[in-house]
Amino acid sequence: MLLEALSSAILGLALAWAATRRLPHRFPARALVLPTGVAGSLFGAFLTHTALDAVNLATLLLGAVTVSVASLSLLLRPAGRLRRRSATA
Repeated sequence: MLLEALSSAILGLALAWAATRRLPHRFPARALVLPTGVAGSLFGAFLTHTALDAVNLATLLLGAVTVSVASLSLLLRPAGRLRRRSATA
């Protein structure tokens, strides 16, 4: 159980770090993104373990990655300004 939680937390931290390295202009402060990735992966592992009663580490990590990516996607900012068309056109 400890190995599952530790590997999920490390995986969530790695995903959050990679996201902030790849798209630094689209995420808020790194101090917010890194804990969100870890918390999302731990919650995903817990959810997968509870819902599926999974004992397979690969299944737990898949659930952890899924929820962590979903949590991180909520922090994304739009890429640019939205262009609005004028009402007179």
